[in-house]
Amino acid sequence: MPRRPKIKITCIDRKGPCPCHRGHRPGDSWDFDKDRGQICPMVMHVAFPYIDILRYGGEIPQPGQEKGTAIFCCPDVETINVFKIERVDEGKKEQEKAF
Repeated sequence: MPRRPKIKITCIDRKGPCPCHRGHRPGDSWDFDKDRGQICPMVMHVAFPYIDILRYGGEIPQPGQEKGTAIFCCPDVETINVFKIERVDEGKKEQEKAF
């Protein structure tokens, strides 16, 4: 069975007037498989469809967005943190290390 790619989630911006109730701030980053219990449940509710699409070989049809990524906002209207999900290709990382 092929190994599933790693998924990295990063908070990249905040648009709302209030800080996050869970303490997430731009620059925070998580490994989906290791750290998902640390991420706000409301964020994960929005993130799951994007994660499934990217993890199982699909792409998100968002114009101007890098292949293998998805950008979305948390549903808390007072905070509106913006998150980026990235599919991490382990094989590609190993190839880059070799050069």
